[in-house]
Amino acid sequence: MEHHFLIELTAIFVLGIGAQWVSWRMRLPAILMLLLCGLLAGPVFGFIHPDRLLGNLLFPFVSLAVGVILFEGGLTLKLSDLRETRSTVLNLIIIGAAVTWAGASVAAVWILGFELRLALLLGAVVVVTGPTVIGPLLRHVQPTAKVGSTLKWEGILIDPIGATLALLVFEAIIIAESAAAADAARAVAIGIGRTILAGGLAGGAGALILVQMLKRYWIPDYLQSVVALGMVLTALVASDAMQPESGLLAVTLMGVILANQKSADIHAIIEFKENLKVLLISTLFILLSARLQIDDLRAMPWRATAFVVVLIVLVRPLAVWLSTLGSSLSLPEKGLIAWMAPRGIVAAAVASVFGLRLVEADVGIAQADLLAPVTFMVIIGTVAVYGLTASPIARALGVAFPNPQGILLVGAHYWARNLAGVLVDCGIPILLTDTNPANIRAARMAGLPSYLGNALSEQATEEMDLTGIGRMVALTSNDEINALAAVHYASVFSRAESYQLASSSEAKSELSSERLRGRELFGPDLTHARMSRLFAEGATVKRTPLTESFTYDDFRELYGEDAVALMVIESEGRVRVMTVKDPPSPGPGTTLLSLVKETQRPARAQSPDAQQKEPPTDLSEKPR
Repeated sequence: MEHHFLIELTAIFVLGIGAQWVSWRMRLPAILMLLLCGLLAGPVFGFIHPDRLLGNLLFPFVSLAVGVILFEGGLTLKLSDLRETRSTVLNLIIIGAAVTWAGASVAAVWILGFELRLALLLGAVVVVTGPTVIGPLLRHVQPTAKVGSTLKWEGILIDPIGATLALLVFEAIIIAESAAAADAARAVAIGIGRTILAGGLAGGAGALILVQMLKRYWIPDYLQSVVALGMVLTALVASDAMQPESGLLAVTLMGVILANQKSADIHAIIEFKENLKVLLISTLFILLSARLQIDDLRAMPWRATAFVVVLIVLVRPLAVWLSTLGSSLSLPEKGLIAWMAPRGIVAAAVASVFGLRLVEADVGIAQADLLAPVTFMVIIGTVAVYGLTASPIARALGVAFPNPQGILLVGAHYWARNLAGVLVDCGIPILLTDTNPANIRAARMAGLPSYLGNALSEQATEEMDLTGIGRMVALTSNDEINALAAVHYASVFSRAESYQLASSSEAKSELSSERLRGRELFGPDLTHARMSRLFAEGATVKRTPLTESFTYDDFRELYGEDAVALMVIESEGRVRVMTVKDPPSPGPGTTLLSLVKETQRPARAQSPDAQQKEPPTDLSEKPR
């Protein structure tokens, strides 16, 4: 028996991580694959039995895991993101939540045939969207800054609100069995106040204590992540002890406070929580979906599908329309927000807990056992619809950059502006950043998007508009700054899309570790000094279309080995940066960006063979 439990426990982790990997390979929403694996392992084949495996520990584990997930979500919320969308987010978590609750409750009565008490509880459960599904969708869709900020804030803040609302509705149902309606209303009002008070106290105290411990270096580096985890769990349990289900508010608030304070470094905590979140989400979806019963799923008539359709095409658009009246959002931006409300792990956990409690309470609700199955139908339906359609709809509305090809150029000196100008002429979004006001002034006079400030500062990362930007190229004269920029922006664009100029031999020996550097640009000897010398000698950035009749080999023959290939723009607009270790081989149909001296071409063009291989169009660019 013990061996079988070990196999089940291992299978949960293996299936969860395996589903995440398969989803990544197939470019599908991860939650769909997780739910499918859970259903196959649980009700279909009966291989995993969560209640037998964990017993009374199942729901406490779910509560703690959800708390950690919401804390990680709170760590991603920067108040600076709310400059333009503060009122919209506030309306969505108040007006939008109320409209969703009312609309879903009416639909549950009208379509599912639920009695009013159960319909109100289901309506409260499906209010939540959640970071577990919104975050992956936003990474896949890559919407504009305002849309992404709005959806991220709504998805994280609505979880504790929805869970609290479900708790209050559940308590009202229980109280109403033995008390007057006035007593139930009074209990709900008191519950709201106690939830806010308990969550605020526990979350605020937990964040304050952790910040002070980090700031005073009372925690060694290798213990920072686990101490933070302990503080999060303590805040969750302490808040729940003061007011049930208020712990979700506490940990969310704790994450927001930590993310927006400036006195303590929390990067190690953020990285640890991101990895832990993936593991917890995978485990929770396998566990909760495996609890479902085949008979419960068979009991779901066609009405469940109609209920999901109403939530998607009527309730959500109505909630967004009322919440965004008078906002600065454009109509396409409102449309995408209205088409992004997938339900996630919090809805599943809340429905599972309260569905079981409602059956145990025996308050005379005949369909109480259908609460969890209907909620899972909503999760599956919304994740499938939004996950498969959000990206093409966002592109059709013109409010998304699903494959951002823009470049953040760190350094705005003369030849960096020359390169930026050619990229802009090729239709590639760019952003130049520099601490030198003269360089930024020259960039702006040339009509190039630019930012004056230190690219390594947190303020710059928050203030720069990186919409459409998918990579960073460090071009400064300081090798250490280039390396620091590559490390800094690896967390924004990934290490694969963080590049820097070749370093001098002295700097390279000091920064020999690949972990402390970005991908090396262009060529091993093309340092900032060498690039500057080439431009001083008359070199300029040139763009050359490659065709079947004029290939890359022909380009090399015409311009010689001294011409420096910089980047390749493929026919679909994808940018490939030339690197020392992985130089791409441009093919026909692409556009080559290269560094060519004015004296190179005439010398080569004198031979008859070279004249027969002229490039199709002379696209040399004037320096900016």
